[in-house]
Amino acid sequence: MKPRPPAGASSASAVTARLRPHLARITSFLIVFAVGYSVGLLSSSTRPSPKPSQTTIVRPHAAHLTDASTTVPATNATAAAAAATTSYPRSPPHDLFRFREECGEPVPSEAVVPTLLEKLFDGESPYAGFPTPQTAALLHPAKARPRGWGSTGAVFAELIEAVRPEVILELGAFLGASALHMAAVSRNLSLSPAILCVDDFRGWPAFRERFRRDVPPARHGDALLLPQFMANVAAAGDGAAARVLPLPFSTASALAALCGWGVYADLIEVDAGHDFHSAWADINLAWAVLRPGGVMFGHDYFTSADDRGVRRAVTLFAKVKGLTIRPHGQHWVLSPKPRGHGKVR
Repeated sequence: MKPRPPAGASSASAVTARLRPHLARITSFLIVFAVGYSVGLLSSSTRPSPKPSQTTIVRPHAAHLTDASTTVPATNATAAAAAATTSYPRSPPHDLFRFREECGEPVPSEAVVPTLLEKLFDGESPYAGFPTPQTAALLHPAKARPRGWGSTGAVFAELIEAVRPEVILELGAFLGASALHMAAVSRNLSLSPAILCVDDFRGWPAFRERFRRDVPPARHGDALLLPQFMANVAAAGDGAAARVLPLPFSTASALAALCGWGVYADLIEVDAGHDFHSAWADINLAWAVLRPGGVMFGHDYFTSADDRGVRRAVTLFAKVKGLTIRPHGQHWVLSPKPRGHGKVR
């Protein structure tokens, strides 16, 4: 009697029998795969590496900020990508320089306040009927000289006398100290410019801990800085409420609107956000609505409040535009905007 094969032997032989017709195809596939893999491996190892392209990628807006004699190597892939994106230049990022430079047809200076009242306040002064008894009960007593920082420096009188502005634009108003000082200086010089104060009047996180005596308590999440600002302006008398107009919006949105509407200023003070990016955006956006021959200046050039963020933004902007910076105490003053720029002459 023949010994029985192991239990798995019959099943293994059955599998082998089923695979036998396909063995030739499987063997051919493995041979072709091995040959192809070997050829590819040999060709990649023996092919010389492409020489790096000597294409210099420089951002057109900032070409003079880089050393023109320095060539930055880039691979062919990098050069192709740069060409595909219209020579997308190297750092600083392209969007850092992409700001609107042409604004709308200019509104006559005497029509600036009526235009803004119509567009922002349905044609009525925000001071009309202000304050209501309910609002007045929430505010601090109005101050003739509200809290500010460097708000009465000599730079204000010097520039207002030199420029003799018809429209002044202030970025960052807080409680109105600078605006009221500029109104008083203008009045002493027999000038009556419109003073547009852009501020969201929300303050910043935890600002009350430092200025509790100067700002009213918040009400239902409202910082109440706008009504306190308006109360200070209304109490200043001498027609201040007719000339000092709050624009309660972010600087970016307000400046974009002013540009689109053709509202230009002869003198612009920048004293809003103190970090580099906020100051950089404010300066560039405000430059578009500065009349040729006008002057832009600002605060915090020699303070440590923002770890020199404002100073770096001002310095970079002056270098990009080919302007000079004149320090004035804690303030900075840019050389006048060149004439013949844009729609305003």
